[in-house]
Amino acid sequence: MTFTTRLGTVALLASTVLAPAAAIAEGEVNIYSSRHYDTDERLYSDFEDATGITINRIEGNADELIARMQAEGRNSPADILLTVDTSRLERAKDAGVLQPIESAVLEARVPAYLQDAENEWFGFSQRARIIFYDKQDVTEPPLTYEDLADPKFAGKVCIRSGTNAYMQTLLAAMVEHMGEDAARDWASGVVANFARDPQGGDTDQLRGIVSGECDIVLSNTYYFARVFRMDVSGVTEGVENIGWIFPNQDGTGAHMNLSGGGVAAHAPNKDNAIKFLEYLASDQAQKYFSAGNDEYPAVPGVGLSPTVAELGFFKPDDVDLSAVAKNIPTAQKIFNEVGWK
Repeated sequence: MTFTTRLGTVALLASTVLAPAAAIAEGEVNIYSSRHYDTDERLYSDFEDATGITINRIEGNADELIARMQAEGRNSPADILLTVDTSRLERAKDAGVLQPIESAVLEARVPAYLQDAENEWFGFSQRARIIFYDKQDVTEPPLTYEDLADPKFAGKVCIRSGTNAYMQTLLAAMVEHMGEDAARDWASGVVANFARDPQGGDTDQLRGIVSGECDIVLSNTYYFARVFRMDVSGVTEGVENIGWIFPNQDGTGAHMNLSGGGVAAHAPNKDNAIKFLEYLASDQAQKYFSAGNDEYPAVPGVGLSPTVAELGFFKPDDVDLSAVAKNIPTAQKIFNEVGWK
């Protein structure tokens, strides 16, 4: 874990907490974040410049941060939890470390399907989870998520572990759309098509296409879009042979992973916390998400960065993510049952 202030980043022992005096000081907000992107620095510095509110951060793994907040209880200095994926946001809610808030700004700017039903968390950026394929070896690529289970793709599919939050949320959305039995059949069919046991992150799946080990993979768009502005080892050299499909364009639309946050249950600086979340929904911050990290804005009408626009326009799945979150335990059960490691 690290603790970040204007003085830089230093190691932070797990037992360390912000001093109570700092936690309640006027003009501060304390953020626990599992987002690990250097480009987010502009979000923090611009908020400080615009409001005069000083941001203090603790960064770490989402599960570690949630456990920390639970252990700290009412003494926690945390004002905000920022994390990636609906499953983790819902995990934080279930753990009791978030609280419902009222904000006319967030209600007006963040679409209802991208926020928790009880307003304990809100989405601020999105990534489409789409199909990538080897253009030389796959002349008729899958057009839907369901197609990934077609026996004609046996031995061609590389994909992440069933313990991965992105995959859990995708399967949870499929449970919502098609029911548990059909979702289980789909997962079983995909396992039968594995080119290798699940391993690595999204970039590793893309590297598998370049290396020839994989013909068809799933990845979040921002892992690929950055290839248009920087060198990505193991991907850039073979990018011309990688094609992509936004799945289910004649049906439910492409699945979207969410990055979001909420106000901590015992936030000592609640008003400042709400101000920061409202700032994340501003046009300025939404543009940073796209330009800085190749994500899709959550707020409608905000323009895309050139790297994101390069992927093309598509129909997203607008399923209620609060409902999807309730299916996460079912998704994990299905992965276990079908042997999706």
